Amino acid sequence: MPGFLVRMAISAFALWVASAIVPGMTIVGTPTLLAAALLLGLVNAVLRPLALLLTLPFTIVTLGLFILVVNAAMLGLVAALLDGMTISGFGAALLGSLVVSFVSSAVSWTIGPSGRFEIMVIERR
Repeated sequence: MPGFLVRMAISAFALWVASAIVPGMTIVGTPTLLAAALLLGLVNAVLRPLALLLTLPFTIVTLGLFILVVNAAMLGLVAALLDGMTISGFGAALLGSLVVSFVSSAVSWTIGPSGRFEIMVIERR
């Protein structure tokens, strides 16, 4: 359970950074931010694999770049389901999904599945 809460906090932080950086993406209030993080996790766990499977030919033809479109669509779906979150268009959704992915990856790099910081130290002998 702590790992889940840490991942949700990371996702909420990434969404907050994206809303601060990306013009056209706004999230109003902390409850909406937390709901968006939870809903984005659910959408990415349930709908994204199905969307990736259905768009596999486009993904192959574009050498994987169509995955960016799928990520933007998932972020746009979350914005459509929440009243306090708005995205002005596809460009804002695409840039927002890139920022969320980058920030989440950068922060999650040091967090293990248990929710604890895991940094590897290599000693030479």
